[in-house]
Amino acid sequence: MSIYVLRGQPVHVVEEGHLHRQVALLVHGWSGSWYAMSPLLGLLTRRYRCLAVDLPGYGKSPPFPYRATIPAYADLLAELVAQVSAGPVVYVGHSMGGMIGLTMALRHPALVERFVLLGPTISGRLSTFINLFISPVTLLEAFGLGRFIVSGVEQAFVGVTDRLMRPASFAERTTITARDYRRLRADARRPGQGRVRAECYFAMRENDLRGRLRQIRVPGLVIWGAEDNTVPLRDAGVVSDEWAEADLRILPKAGHWPHFEQPVLTHRLVAGFLGLPLLVQERDVPLSDDTLQQTVEVARFLVNSDLGRALSEANRMRLAAQMHLRVLRPGELLFQADEQGEMLFLVWRGNVEVWGDATPPRRAPRRLAVIPPGQTVGELSFLDGDPYGFDVLAGPEGAVVLALSRSRLLALAEDDPVLGTRLFYNLSRAVARRARFALWQRRTGAPGPLVPPYWRDPRPEDWGRPDAYLQ
Repeated sequence: MSIYVLRGQPVHVVEEGHLHRQVALLVHGWSGSWYAMSPLLGLLTRRYRCLAVDLPGYGKSPPFPYRATIPAYADLLAELVAQVSAGPVVYVGHSMGGMIGLTMALRHPALVERFVLLGPTISGRLSTFINLFISPVTLLEAFGLGRFIVSGVEQAFVGVTDRLMRPASFAERTTITARDYRRLRADARRPGQGRVRAECYFAMRENDLRGRLRQIRVPGLVIWGAEDNTVPLRDAGVVSDEWAEADLRILPKAGHWPHFEQPVLTHRLVAGFLGLPLLVQERDVPLSDDTLQQTVEVARFLVNSDLGRALSEANRMRLAAQMHLRVLRPGELLFQADEQGEMLFLVWRGNVEVWGDATPPRRAPRRLAVIPPGQTVGELSFLDGDPYGFDVLAGPEGAVVLALSRSRLLALAEDDPVLGTRLFYNLSRAVARRARFALWQRRTGAPGPLVPPYWRDPRPEDWGRPDAYLQ
């Protein structure tokens, strides 16, 4: 935990993740604290340096010495970004935190690379339920005498607002844990924060973003609970109409807190959108800097490969993280005929050669194909689970291949069905292209990649050793 002093204003920040990685800024909403973003910290720290802030007036941060406004919060966070980051950040915001982030992007467009927003306030007009039943308490806190009355009977108001806010905040069949619920409600009724709660209620109404979202040029994932009775779904319609780069997702059985109520589904959407290297169930596995750098290099290579065709940068990162490298010496066997086909291989460097038996009476193997970088090998056995039909070994200069197991691909497809569909399409396309070429060879009588003249027939015990084929 850290305290940053920004323009003389102390701000409490919870920091997790590697110091030298890209910053992910997590910002809570109205009447919250950094804890409102805690379900996403374990996931995001696998790739980012995460800073979860307590906005001034909330959590452990003292209030502004002046009236709180959304632009004031946005400018303060811009100052924080300038202090901690060498480049644009990933902004993750909930409710009012989403409005603050969008306002920061409008006022400081160079500071945000992409957004993940959960039930963001857009119009500033909260639901009718909130305005009828919650706002009277909030308005009472705006005035000195009212604030004194509310603080004097704080515990009584806790019980009242708990009963009122539960249907406004959570789905009817919510799965939020009792521990998380108690912590969120304690934040919402933290003593001494009545003034800032009242100021922020009016600040959101004064900062209507309708008609301004068209100026947002960065991509965003926007997640809304289908039963959100705090920030109404009519604000989601504004996002759909005005923000061209937004990917809007509506989650069933979730209210205003989808990351608490539907954590697995929320994590899958966030991981897919940000290209987080690990699968959702692996989010607590440490990810070293070397592993992350290797993943980035593989993702770049995938751009021009059979598997990476038409994948976004985020999707290539996710795919790259599921592969492991195998370095082969010249002539080293990658797999042999009759071996169970559980792996798909993508050639990264060098090339590999496919060898099979010639038709009788010739008994020595012959080279059937040379697989260059960017192409796959072992696709049919990988898809149908039958043994491989040929021997595959590294070429004369060796090779580096990327190996992908069937279980990893299926887990990735479960995590991100859209990505999984595209990967299976790319794989089937590669198989079809190779099959068409083989049919063309047969139809035209064109020779395949037969053994060159400088190669000789080896003895059966030497098969698989490239030097045995040289004269």
